[in-house]
Amino acid sequence: MNKRIIISVIALLFLSLSASKISSQSKVAGKDTWTKYEQNPVLGGGDLGTIFDLSVLKEEGVYKMYCSWRPKKSLALSTSTDGKNWSAPQIIMGPNDANDWEKDLNRPVVLLKDKVYHLWYTGQARGKSWIGYATSTDGVNFTRQSNEPVLSPEEEWEKVAVMCPHVIWDEKEKLFKMWYSGGEQYEPDAIGYATSPDGLKWTKRKDPVFVADPNNSWEQHKVTACQVIKRKSDYLMFYIGFYDINFAQIGMARSKNGIDQWERYTGNPIIKPTPGGWDASACYKPYAIQEKDRWMLWYNGRNESLERIGLAIYAGNKLDF
Repeated sequence: MNKRIIISVIALLFLSLSASKISSQSKVAGKDTWTKYEQNPVLGGGDLGTIFDLSVLKEEGVYKMYCSWRPKKSLALSTSTDGKNWSAPQIIMGPNDANDWEKDLNRPVVLLKDKVYHLWYTGQARGKSWIGYATSTDGVNFTRQSNEPVLSPEEEWEKVAVMCPHVIWDEKEKLFKMWYSGGEQYEPDAIGYATSPDGLKWTKRKDPVFVADPNNSWEQHKVTACQVIKRKSDYLMFYIGFYDINFAQIGMARSKNGIDQWERYTGNPIIKPTPGGWDASACYKPYAIQEKDRWMLWYNGRNESLERIGLAIYAGNKLDF
Protein backbone atom coordinates (compact mmCIF):
# COMPACT_ATOMS: atom_id res chain seq x y z
CA MET A 1 0.00 0.00 0.00
CA ASN A 2 1.57 3.32 -1.04
CA LYS A 3 1.87 6.42 1.14
CA ARG A 4 -0.97 8.32 -0.57
CA ILE A 5 -3.45 5.49 -0.01
CA ILE A 6 -2.37 5.09 3.64
CA ILE A 7 -2.85 8.80 4.31
CA SER A 8 -6.26 8.80 2.63
CA VAL A 9 -7.40 5.76 4.65
CA ILE A 10 -6.29 7.40 7.91
CA ALA A 11 -8.15 10.59 6.95
CA LEU A 12 -11.30 8.63 6.13
CA LEU A 13 -11.16 6.84 9.50
CA PHE A 14 -10.68 10.14 11.32
CA LEU A 15 -13.58 11.78 9.54
CA SER A 16 -15.88 8.80 10.05
CA LEU A 17 -15.37 9.12 13.82
CA SER A 18 -16.67 12.69 13.71
CA ALA A 19 -19.37 12.02 11.10
CA SER A 20 -22.14 11.52 13.65
CA LYS A 21 -21.38 14.88 15.23
CA ILE A 22 -21.35 16.66 11.86
CA SER A 23 -24.51 14.85 10.79
CA SER A 24 -26.41 15.79 13.96
CA GLN A 25 -25.42 19.44 13.58
CA SER A 26 -26.65 19.39 10.00
CA LYS A 27 -29.98 17.82 10.87
CA VAL A 28 -30.66 20.31 13.64
CA ALA A 29 -30.11 23.23 11.28
CA GLY A 30 -31.89 21.60 8.33
CA LYS A 31 -28.67 21.37 6.37
CA ASP A 32 -26.74 18.66 4.56
CA THR A 33 -28.99 18.76 1.49
CA TRP A 34 -26.31 18.45 -1.20
CA THR A 35 -26.93 15.15 -2.99
CA LYS A 36 -24.44 13.52 -5.34
CA TYR A 37 -25.81 12.52 -8.73
CA GLU A 38 -26.35 8.75 -8.77
CA GLN A 39 -24.62 8.27 -12.13
CA ASN A 40 -21.43 10.16 -11.26
CA PRO A 41 -18.89 10.75 -12.66
CA VAL A 42 -20.32 12.74 -15.56
CA LEU A 43 -17.07 13.36 -17.47
CA GLY A 44 -13.60 11.83 -17.63
CA GLY A 45 -11.99 8.43 -17.31
CA GLY A 46 -11.72 5.73 -19.96
CA ASP A 47 -10.00 6.96 -23.11
CA LEU A 48 -10.26 10.56 -21.88
CA GLY A 49 -8.17 10.03 -18.76
CA THR A 50 -8.12 12.73 -16.10
CA ILE A 51 -10.50 15.65 -16.55
CA PHE A 52 -10.27 18.12 -13.67
CA ASP A 53 -10.60 21.72 -12.42
CA LEU A 54 -13.42 23.37 -14.36
CA SER A 55 -15.77 26.31 -14.77
CA VAL A 56 -19.28 26.29 -16.24
CA LEU A 57 -21.34 28.83 -18.19
CA LYS A 58 -25.02 28.45 -19.02
CA GLU A 59 -26.31 30.11 -22.18
CA GLU A 60 -29.76 29.67 -23.72
CA GLY A 61 -30.31 26.36 -21.97
CA VAL A 62 -26.87 24.94 -22.82
CA TYR A 63 -24.19 24.27 -20.20
CA LYS A 64 -20.62 24.90 -21.31
CA MET A 65 -17.92 23.29 -19.21
CA TYR A 66 -14.40 24.61 -19.61
CA CYS A 67 -12.12 22.01 -18.08
CA SER A 68 -8.53 20.84 -17.70
CA TRP A 69 -7.60 17.81 -19.80
CA ARG A 70 -4.47 16.42 -18.24
CA PRO A 71 -3.32 13.93 -20.92
CA LYS A 72 -3.47 16.71 -23.52
CA LYS A 73 -1.98 19.37 -21.21
CA SER A 74 -4.77 21.56 -22.61
CA LEU A 75 -7.98 23.42 -21.88
CA ALA A 76 -11.10 21.82 -23.30
CA LEU A 77 -14.82 22.49 -23.75
CA SER A 78 -17.72 20.08 -23.26
CA THR A 79 -21.42 20.93 -23.61
CA SER A 80 -24.63 19.58 -22.11
CA THR A 81 -28.35 20.36 -22.12
CA ASP A 82 -28.98 18.93 -18.65
CA GLY A 83 -25.65 19.29 -16.80
CA LYS A 84 -25.40 15.50 -16.52
CA ASN A 85 -24.70 14.18 -20.01
CA TRP A 86 -21.70 15.86 -21.60
CA SER A 87 -20.18 15.89 -25.07
CA ALA A 88 -16.63 14.68 -25.63
CA PRO A 89 -14.13 17.44 -24.77
CA GLN A 90 -12.88 19.69 -27.55
CA ILE A 91 -9.52 21.41 -27.10
CA ILE A 92 -9.84 25.20 -27.08
CA MET A 93 -6.25 26.07 -26.14
CA GLY A 94 -3.08 24.01 -25.91
CA PRO A 95 0.51 24.46 -24.74
CA ASN A 96 2.46 27.37 -26.19
CA ASP A 97 6.05 26.65 -27.24
CA ALA A 98 6.66 30.33 -27.95
CA ASN A 99 7.32 31.05 -24.28
CA ASP A 100 8.64 29.26 -21.19
CA TRP A 101 5.58 29.35 -18.89
CA GLU A 102 2.80 27.57 -20.85
CA LYS A 103 4.05 24.02 -21.30
CA ASP A 104 0.94 22.73 -19.53
CA LEU A 105 -2.43 24.54 -19.41
CA ASN A 106 -5.16 23.94 -16.83
CA ARG A 107 -7.54 25.42 -14.22
CA PRO A 108 -9.59 27.84 -16.38
CA VAL A 109 -12.36 30.27 -15.61
CA VAL A 110 -14.52 31.82 -18.33
CA LEU A 111 -17.00 34.67 -18.13
CA LEU A 112 -19.12 36.31 -20.83
CA LYS A 113 -19.15 40.10 -20.90
CA ASP A 114 -20.36 42.32 -23.74
CA LYS A 115 -20.53 39.34 -26.12
CA VAL A 116 -16.88 38.50 -25.46
CA TYR A 117 -15.71 35.36 -23.66
CA HIS A 118 -12.93 36.18 -21.21
CA LEU A 119 -10.66 33.30 -20.20
CA TRP A 120 -8.10 33.24 -17.41
CA TYR A 121 -6.09 30.07 -16.99
CA THR A 122 -3.04 28.52 -15.35
CA GLY A 123 0.18 28.03 -17.29
CA GLN A 124 2.77 25.67 -15.84
CA ALA A 125 6.44 24.98 -16.55
CA ARG A 126 9.71 24.47 -14.69
CA GLY A 127 7.90 23.58 -11.44
CA LYS A 128 6.05 26.91 -11.33
CA SER A 129 2.60 28.31 -12.20
CA TRP A 130 1.36 31.60 -13.66
CA ILE A 131 -2.00 32.99 -14.79
CA GLY A 132 -2.69 33.94 -18.42
CA TYR A 133 -5.53 35.69 -20.25
CA ALA A 134 -7.29 35.09 -23.58
CA THR A 135 -10.54 36.16 -25.25
CA SER A 136 -12.97 34.81 -27.83
CA THR A 137 -16.09 35.93 -29.67
CA ASP A 138 -17.52 32.41 -30.00
CA GLY A 139 -16.37 30.67 -26.80
CA VAL A 140 -14.30 28.17 -28.79
CA ASN A 141 -11.53 29.99 -30.64
CA PHE A 142 -9.48 31.93 -28.09
CA THR A 143 -6.69 34.44 -28.70
CA ARG A 144 -4.04 35.11 -26.07
CA GLN A 145 -4.03 38.75 -25.01
CA SER A 146 -0.45 38.72 -23.79
CA ASN A 147 2.63 36.60 -24.33
CA GLU A 148 3.47 37.23 -20.68
CA PRO A 149 1.49 36.08 -17.64
CA VAL A 150 -1.01 38.59 -16.26
CA LEU A 151 -0.33 37.30 -12.73
CA SER A 152 2.96 35.86 -11.44
CA PRO A 153 4.11 34.58 -8.03
CA GLU A 154 5.75 37.65 -6.49
CA GLU A 155 4.60 37.90 -2.89
CA GLU A 156 6.35 35.77 -0.27
CA TRP A 157 3.22 33.72 0.50
CA GLU A 158 2.77 32.88 -3.22
CA LYS A 159 6.07 30.96 -3.24
CA VAL A 160 6.35 29.37 -6.74
CA ALA A 161 2.74 29.32 -7.93
CA VAL A 162 -0.34 31.39 -8.66
CA MET A 163 -3.16 29.34 -10.16
CA CYS A 164 -6.90 28.48 -10.05
CA PRO A 165 -8.22 31.93 -11.02
CA HIS A 166 -11.89 32.76 -10.49
CA VAL A 167 -13.01 36.08 -11.96
CA ILE A 168 -16.24 38.10 -11.87
CA TRP A 169 -17.10 41.45 -13.44
CA ASP A 170 -18.41 44.06 -11.00
CA GLU A 171 -20.61 46.32 -13.08
CA LYS A 172 -20.99 48.91 -10.33
CA GLU A 173 -17.26 49.25 -9.71
CA LYS A 174 -16.29 48.61 -13.36
CA LEU A 175 -13.67 46.11 -12.28
CA PHE A 176 -12.74 42.51 -12.86
CA LYS A 177 -12.27 40.86 -9.47
CA MET A 178 -10.08 37.77 -9.19
CA TRP A 179 -9.68 35.25 -6.40
CA TYR A 180 -6.72 32.95 -7.01
CA SER A 181 -4.64 30.35 -5.19
CA GLY A 182 -0.98 30.77 -4.35
CA GLY A 183 1.84 28.85 -2.70
CA GLU A 184 3.19 25.37 -3.41
CA GLN A 185 3.07 23.86 -6.89
CA TYR A 186 1.54 20.46 -5.99
CA GLU A 187 -1.25 22.10 -4.00
CA PRO A 188 -1.33 25.84 -3.29
CA ASP A 189 -1.74 27.12 0.27
CA ALA A 190 -4.20 30.00 0.42
CA ILE A 191 -6.45 32.32 -1.60
CA GLY A 192 -5.44 35.77 -2.81
CA TYR A 193 -7.35 38.65 -4.39
CA ALA A 194 -6.66 41.10 -7.23
CA THR A 195 -8.59 43.63 -9.33
CA SER A 196 -8.27 44.89 -12.89
CA PRO A 197 -10.11 47.37 -15.13
CA ASP A 198 -9.19 45.48 -18.33
CA GLY A 199 -8.35 41.86 -17.43
CA LEU A 200 -4.68 42.39 -18.26
CA LYS A 201 -3.20 44.66 -15.60
CA TRP A 202 -3.96 43.47 -12.07
CA THR A 203 -3.50 45.02 -8.65
CA LYS A 204 -3.00 42.45 -5.92
CA ARG A 205 -3.61 42.62 -2.22
CA LYS A 206 -0.28 41.88 -0.61
CA ASP A 207 -1.56 39.18 1.75
CA PRO A 208 -3.98 36.30 1.17
CA VAL A 209 -7.64 37.03 1.90
CA PHE A 210 -8.64 33.48 2.89
CA VAL A 211 -6.42 31.02 4.75
CA ALA A 212 -6.77 27.61 6.39
CA ASP A 213 -8.47 27.50 9.78
CA PRO A 214 -6.44 25.24 12.12
CA ASN A 215 -9.47 24.93 14.38
CA ASN A 216 -11.44 23.17 11.63
CA SER A 217 -9.73 19.81 11.18
CA TRP A 218 -11.22 19.20 7.74
CA GLU A 219 -9.46 22.33 6.34
CA GLN A 220 -6.56 22.61 8.75
CA HIS A 221 -3.85 22.18 6.12
CA LYS A 222 -4.75 24.36 3.12
CA VAL A 223 -7.65 26.21 1.44
CA THR A 224 -7.63 26.68 -2.33
CA ALA A 225 -9.40 26.81 -5.70
CA CYS A 226 -12.51 28.82 -4.92
CA GLN A 227 -15.53 30.04 -6.83
CA VAL A 228 -17.03 33.33 -5.66
CA ILE A 229 -20.56 34.51 -6.42
CA LYS A 230 -21.67 38.07 -5.72
CA ARG A 231 -25.10 38.16 -4.07
CA LYS A 232 -27.27 41.14 -3.08
CA SER A 233 -25.70 41.62 0.34
CA ASP A 234 -22.54 39.51 0.31
CA TYR A 235 -20.12 37.29 -1.58
CA LEU A 236 -20.58 33.52 -1.43
CA MET A 237 -17.49 31.33 -1.74
CA PHE A 238 -17.24 27.63 -2.54
CA TYR A 239 -13.73 26.35 -1.80
CA ILE A 240 -11.52 23.31 -1.21
CA GLY A 241 -10.35 22.53 2.31
CA PHE A 242 -7.46 20.12 2.87
CA TYR A 243 -7.23 17.89 5.93
CA ASP A 244 -3.75 17.00 4.71
CA ILE A 245 -1.93 17.29 1.40
CA ASN A 246 -3.96 14.46 -0.17
CA PHE A 247 -7.40 14.51 1.47
CA ALA A 248 -9.67 17.35 0.33
CA GLN A 249 -13.34 18.30 0.71
CA ILE A 250 -15.57 21.21 -0.31
CA GLY A 251 -17.01 23.95 1.89
CA MET A 252 -18.72 27.35 1.80
CA ALA A 253 -17.99 30.76 3.31
CA ARG A 254 -19.37 34.28 2.91
CA SER A 255 -18.12 37.84 3.27
CA LYS A 256 -19.75 41.27 3.02
CA ASN A 257 -17.04 42.61 0.70
CA GLY A 258 -15.48 39.41 -0.67
CA ILE A 259 -12.16 40.30 0.91
CA ASP A 260 -12.17 39.90 4.68
CA GLN A 261 -14.23 38.80 7.70
CA TRP A 262 -15.17 35.52 6.04
CA GLU A 263 -17.79 33.48 7.87
CA ARG A 264 -17.61 29.70 7.42
CA TYR A 265 -20.75 27.65 6.92
CA THR A 266 -21.37 25.61 10.09
CA GLY A 267 -22.35 22.57 8.03
CA ASN A 268 -18.94 22.34 6.30
CA PRO A 269 -17.78 20.30 4.51
CA ILE A 270 -20.75 20.16 2.12
CA ILE A 271 -19.17 17.66 -0.31
CA LYS A 272 -17.11 14.77 1.09
CA PRO A 273 -15.38 11.78 -0.51
CA THR A 274 -17.51 8.63 -0.65
CA PRO A 275 -15.58 5.67 0.79
CA GLY A 276 -15.05 3.13 -1.97
CA GLY A 277 -16.50 5.51 -4.56
CA TRP A 278 -15.13 7.20 -7.67
CA ASP A 279 -14.23 10.21 -5.47
CA ALA A 280 -12.96 8.21 -2.48
CA SER A 281 -9.59 9.98 -2.20
CA ALA A 282 -10.56 13.66 -2.51
CA CYS A 283 -13.16 16.19 -3.73
CA TYR A 284 -11.68 19.23 -5.50
CA LYS A 285 -12.53 22.47 -7.35
CA PRO A 286 -16.24 23.27 -7.00
CA TYR A 287 -18.25 25.27 -9.51
CA ALA A 288 -21.93 25.96 -8.78
CA ILE A 289 -24.82 27.49 -10.73
CA GLN A 290 -28.09 28.63 -9.16
CA GLU A 291 -31.15 27.40 -11.05
CA LYS A 292 -34.82 28.28 -10.50
CA ASP A 293 -35.50 25.23 -8.33
CA ARG A 294 -32.04 24.03 -7.28
CA TRP A 295 -28.29 24.54 -7.24
CA MET A 296 -26.02 22.41 -9.41
CA LEU A 297 -22.41 22.01 -8.30
CA TRP A 298 -19.76 20.28 -10.39
CA TYR A 299 -16.47 19.19 -8.88
CA ASN A 300 -13.59 16.89 -9.64
CA GLY A 301 -13.29 13.79 -7.52
CA ARG A 302 -10.17 11.69 -7.20
CA ASN A 303 -9.78 7.98 -6.66
CA GLU A 304 -6.04 7.40 -6.23
CA SER A 305 -4.48 8.99 -9.35
CA LEU A 306 -7.60 9.34 -11.53
CA GLU A 307 -9.66 12.55 -11.40
CA ARG A 308 -13.07 12.92 -13.03
CA ILE A 309 -15.94 15.37 -12.92
CA GLY A 310 -19.05 14.76 -10.82
CA LEU A 311 -22.24 16.62 -9.94
CA ALA A 312 -24.00 17.43 -6.66
CA ILE A 313 -27.47 19.00 -6.42
CA TYR A 314 -29.01 21.16 -3.69
CA ALA A 315 -32.82 20.99 -3.53
CA GLY A 316 -34.22 24.54 -3.62
CA ASN A 317 -32.73 27.69 -5.12
CA LYS A 318 -32.05 29.41 -1.79
CA LEU A 319 -29.12 28.08 0.19
CA ASP A 320 -29.45 27.77 3.94
CA PHE A 321 -26.55 30.21 4.28
